[in-house]
Amino acid sequence: MTITAKATPGALLLTPRDHTLIMIDHQSQMAFATHSIDAVTLRSNAALVAHAAAGFDVSTIITSVAEKSFSGPVFDEIKEAFPGAEITDRTSMNTWEDENVIRRVNAIGKKRIVLAGLWTGVCIVGPALSALDQGFEVYVIADACGDVSSEAHERAMDRMVQAGARPMTSLQYLLELQRDWARTDTYELTTGIAKKFGGAYGLGIIYAQTMFHAKEGQ
Repeated sequence: MTITAKATPGALLLTPRDHTLIMIDHQSQMAFATHSIDAVTLRSNAALVAHAAAGFDVSTIITSVAEKSFSGPVFDEIKEAFPGAEITDRTSMNTWEDENVIRRVNAIGKKRIVLAGLWTGVCIVGPALSALDQGFEVYVIADACGDVSSEAHERAMDRMVQAGARPMTSLQYLLELQRDWARTDTYELTTGIAKKFGGAYGLGIIYAQTMFHAKEGQ
């Protein structure tokens, strides 16, 4: 049997319009005990995800737990990406058990859910398994999550993947939204986010553009 290739994207790839991003509990108290990833990298990755979602106009829900009484404010980098956005505060460890969050998920009405937050084994496993159980497709941005140990993070990721969740990384998320360097309307947005939050990759873009006036897609 001959298979014919087509220059079309796979159905499992994300687009800016086909999913809801939920950023969960990127808060100082939760970050203090996170040891599976260092705090600087965690903040950069969370910022990259937030700015990518804001730039590509992705439907986004930001939620916190006990913000005023215990866990502290959501990272400034996330609030900068979404100035004035509603941050839904909860008491439940499982975001999916909060009626206000579910109201927002249903109002958006998209079948794909992308998750990032702290801690992986509690704040991400809960909504991931709950959403999968209700028929949603779930993606987890693994390096914009963190847990009290590498073991805790890895076992949480294993558990979600075994249940059907699809893991990805923060830079992968940004570049999957862009997908094609010929999309010139979001080229500067994408490379700008990468230069600011994309680590060594962003540094490489700065070098190439400064030294050689190089541009992706040329």
